[in-house]
Amino acid sequence: MRAQRGMALITVLLVVAVVTVVCAGIIARQQLSIRSSANQLHVRQAWHYALGGETLAKAVLQRDLQQGNPQASVDHLGEPWARPQAPFALDEGGELRVRLIDPSGRFNLNSLVRQGQANDAALAQFRRLLLNVQIDTPYAERLLDWLDVDEQPSGSYGAEDNQYLLAQPAYRTANRALTDVSELRLLLDMNEADYQRLLPLVTALPEDATLNVNTANAWVLASLVEGLSLSAAQGLVAARGSQGYSDVQSFTRQLNGLPVQGQALGVGSQYFQAISEVSVGDRRQVLRSTLQRTRDGKVYVLARDLGQSGEAPAPVEEVEP
Repeated sequence: MRAQRGMALITVLLVVAVVTVVCAGIIARQQLSIRSSANQLHVRQAWHYALGGETLAKAVLQRDLQQGNPQASVDHLGEPWARPQAPFALDEGGELRVRLIDPSGRFNLNSLVRQGQANDAALAQFRRLLLNVQIDTPYAERLLDWLDVDEQPSGSYGAEDNQYLLAQPAYRTANRALTDVSELRLLLDMNEADYQRLLPLVTALPEDATLNVNTANAWVLASLVEGLSLSAAQGLVAARGSQGYSDVQSFTRQLNGLPVQGQALGVGSQYFQAISEVSVGDRRQVLRSTLQRTRDGKVYVLARDLGQSGEAPAPVEEVEP
């Protein structure tokens, strides 16, 4: 009799243990499901808040154009669009930060090819930019071969398909304009140190985009003229004042007759990049939107990128090369 009661007790304990394990598993799955649902909700919320930041950036650019002269637009770093917007507190406890940058103040990598042909002036400018930041690898010729449609290497330093096909894994040149600066990483012998050094100085815009001398830094301005020192280029930056150059002639007069050899110049910008950073719950979302503002005040979204951080590239140290 006692043996039977003992067996019954053991059976009850076993059943309780099994039920406990099953219940614990159910609770764990429910908690995981709840966390998953919360994460999905935060992802959707962050995405829509980021789109809201993009819309705000478009409105800022439209207002900037309305306050100026649409037919002779001047864009400089003293304008409201160039200042980071105050962070917006979100109901969920996070925040939204929006800022605009002007890629037109950087060297346009796509300017190396103009209407299917090599742009010698832009090529010379890129060579000078590389030398100014102490990069000896002939990336200018290799980028030209990456962009053009022929299979003839540019001089003894160029590189076409026959060299890229030897890589592991093998690949080919794009033979088209860059859609993003990150494609530079695919150039023959490009290393991370050189890429990071170039990142704050270059952009990938349509080939006919002008270089805005009102937002370009001293390194980019120094690359416009053969032999122009960094200190002289810093003087060009200082001469912009708080209102920037009113026209290209005002800028070139500062050069005292030195010839400009590079991409076409301007004092306004057509292309901008909006960076929307959202924090919701444990989720952080960064949306980079490439915007085009036309003279009639319309702002179009050309591209969106969710794969980059919101941090600006580290600036090149401003010392004489």
